[in-house]
Amino acid sequence: MPVNISEVVAAAHEAGVKLIRFEYCDVSGVARTKAVHVAQLEHKLLEGVSLTRAQMSINLLEQMVPIEGFEPVGEIRLVPDPSTFTVLPWAPGSASVLCDQLGHDRLNWGACGRSYLKGIIERAANHGISVQATFENEWYLAREVEGEYLPFDLHDHAPVYSSIGHDLNNDLMIETVDALVAQGIVVEAAINEFGAGQQEISIRHADALSAADNQMKFRDTIRGVALRRGLLASFAPKPYPEQVGSGAHLHFSLWDLAGTTSLLYDRAAEGGLSKIGRHFIAGVAEHLPALVALTTPSYNSYRRLQPSAWSSATTAWGFDNKEAALRVCSPFFKREEQSFNIEFKTSDASANPYLALGAIIAAGLDGIERELDPGEPSEHDPAYLSAEELARGKVRPLPTSMSAGLDQLEADEFLVGTLGDFLTRCYLGVRRSEAEAFAEGDLDFEIRNHFYRF
Repeated sequence: MPVNISEVVAAAHEAGVKLIRFEYCDVSGVARTKAVHVAQLEHKLLEGVSLTRAQMSINLLEQMVPIEGFEPVGEIRLVPDPSTFTVLPWAPGSASVLCDQLGHDRLNWGACGRSYLKGIIERAANHGISVQATFENEWYLAREVEGEYLPFDLHDHAPVYSSIGHDLNNDLMIETVDALVAQGIVVEAAINEFGAGQQEISIRHADALSAADNQMKFRDTIRGVALRRGLLASFAPKPYPEQVGSGAHLHFSLWDLAGTTSLLYDRAAEGGLSKIGRHFIAGVAEHLPALVALTTPSYNSYRRLQPSAWSSATTAWGFDNKEAALRVCSPFFKREEQSFNIEFKTSDASANPYLALGAIIAAGLDGIERELDPGEPSEHDPAYLSAEELARGKVRPLPTSMSAGLDQLEADEFLVGTLGDFLTRCYLGVRRSEAEAFAEGDLDFEIRNHFYRF
């Protein structure tokens, strides 16, 4: 990938690019962009593209929420990271770069999610820790017919993991994985999932910032390739209430700063989980009732967060427990240290990936700093554990509504402290406006306004 301005400009001209999208993610999890012509690219890569401060106060419904400091007065700049430049295979003549939101002093203006994650990564480095991560996405393919989103599937639904399900979408999935690979994203697996028209692609882990960047590129690619074939791709957590939900499970591992030694894996420890790993899990679990406001943040998310739905409705953790919020994944033969990781299941694609991943790392570091104990691992579905077993595992229920999750976040002094007052007020203000609007609407209103936003 290009690493500086001159290389980006040369690559854009060589590829015949005409428009370059300067992209960022707002607090509602929506990918937004302003495009510049290639003739303006060189100086715009340096100075950035102007953006009104009020843009970050726009909610999922495209309503501007009145928040102090986010009025339509004053501007910030979308300043791109040259290393994120990619030509878009599904959009001829187009490319994109991912941006930080900076003030005129070239510093985070206070509400930039990408800058927030960078700060948390630096905090981890101060502990001698680097983080590798990846988002594992599920989504639905659909056709819009007379205003309805109809799943793209066989009449009687292709069985999960089936050959016929792969045959149905073979050309689309080949084009999709080719488009991902062309952007430097390593594809590991592709499957047809449980729901009618539901798909999943797993991509390789990367450093924490690149993992969040990859999540942005991944969603754009899936939607763009599908649209070229007359389909819509929905990353909504529960676009069809009668079908299984779609998550964006977050896999992560902890390493030394050189990236050569796993800090999670200890061959001699129970399940291979190191002491640092247990402290990290304990920190995430401690803050999990507040974290869900950032990792499963939309109104629609709470239709997915149900007991015994493989999405987790509690703070439980365990070894290869698919119903636990934090699953310690069993490693692969002869690659035990390299493949040892933790899956955070209480995550979906309605989240701003920079805020979600940053907050999870921050919570885990808090567990390390305080040497927290996660309690006993859950060996069964938490829905069927006794009160005594729940207590030994320190298992607590998660919020059951968007408003309740936001209340938990506002009350969590540690997480609010990492976000800062400015970003916290923006996030809570925008998200509470969404919670109120969707609470007043019906199910059709909820589905229509979540289906294609993420």
